[in-house]
Amino acid sequence: MQYTTVAGNPFAVLTAIVAPAILTNASSVLALGTSNRLARVVDRTRVVAAEVAALEPGNPLHQMWSAQLNPLRIRSKLLVKALRFFYVGLGLFAASALVSVGGSIAAYYSQKIMFEAGAALAVLSGASAVLSLASGCVLMVRETQLAVQSLEEEAELRIAHRDIRH
Repeated sequence: MQYTTVAGNPFAVLTAIVAPAILTNASSVLALGTSNRLARVVDRTRVVAAEVAALEPGNPLHQMWSAQLNPLRIRSKLLVKALRFFYVGLGLFAASALVSVGGSIAAYYSQKIMFEAGAALAVLSGASAVLSLASGCVLMVRETQLAVQSLEEEAELRIAHRDIRH
């Protein structure tokens, strides 16, 4: 028996539904990890701000702690943007799965125009979701680079100022 239509091929229907579901799960994991990173940046910003507030402006440690605030601000903005992209991707993958189900129903009832519209919409939403996911990942790579750079700079400053006490 040869399957030539989507309605007659259970694997085509399964693939159309399962692929967005797996990518929805991946988006959820990325969103969760990004939220955790954002929370850590917020916590670190609070610690740094408290240290800055406790020191006199002329103190060399004041400058060291103050220098950390701007990179933390940039990192938080990158993380919020990445989180937006991941949530958009998540919604688009879920929409793609739902549209795929609708397209499968249209194919079953031989509604060619509805099937074609559903297929086009599913591909469009799925492709948009992949672009959104990839954009969020690019932002996460940039944020990671900034985090590592900040750690290196902080280590160097601590070594240079280890004898200075606040």
